Amino acid sequence: MLRSTLVEATQAGAAEIMRFFQQSFTVSNKEGVNNLVTEADHASEKAILSVIKRDFPAHQILAEESGALSQNSEFKWVIDPIDGTVNFAQGIPLNCVSIGIEHKGDIVMAAVYNPHLNEFFFAEKGKGATLNDKPIHVSQKSVTLHSCLVTGFPYTYINEPNGPLEVFERFVRKGVPVRRLGSAAIDLCWVACGRFDGFFEQKLEPWDSAAGFLIVEEAGGRVTDFKGDAFSIYQHKVLATNGLIHAEMLDVINARKEL
Repeated sequence: MLRSTLVEATQAGAAEIMRFFQQSFTVSNKEGVNNLVTEADHASEKAILSVIKRDFPAHQILAEESGALSQNSEFKWVIDPIDGTVNFAQGIPLNCVSIGIEHKGDIVMAAVYNPHLNEFFFAEKGKGATLNDKPIHVSQKSVTLHSCLVTGFPYTYINEPNGPLEVFERFVRKGVPVRRLGSAAIDLCWVACGRFDGFFEQKLEPWDSAAGFLIVEEAGGRVTDFKGDAFSIYQHKVLATNGLIHAEMLDVINARKEL
């Protein structure tokens, strides 16, 4: 029942995305420049929560727009009703619903659905990852210089050494193609299915990475923080790769080597 509820909730949120897409809706701004929230974000989240609370009213919730609902449960649903809100507001069809289910601190099931492309990514811990019910696997590129990467930048720039632009520059100055799609959940899923070989970002929130993180790992990839330690959705920095270029990317990100 957990899986069927996750699928239904994801589809319910996606239906709201499509109902509002390229229509008139209200837009407001959160912390940072261009950190938008729209009427559609709230509608999607409401639809998602309605399904979850119907089937699992005692489960915990962590949702981007409504925050945390703490309850006495070992399960927590980590929800981004629209990942890629700026894209959505601009009419760019690279946005999605992203939901990860956490059990006793581990993400055990995940779904990411981009209804514009009709791409539904799903993973269950220990059982692999799929795209529209077909198994997916990460790429086999073994050299970072020959890889295609993807990244994102925070709305509030982090004033710290080795910041996002400095890391980005190390790759692009060597000719490595680095894309920016505007949706971390889609970035992670596209690593999982081999379209990208690696993804790095410095300021993600739990709802940005909860689902995509598991999908990458179940597709055979590796996900860590920038130290190379086990990834937690409750810290901000993420490196997700096919595994083959992971160590080299960590060295470049941490300025230990040049490509």
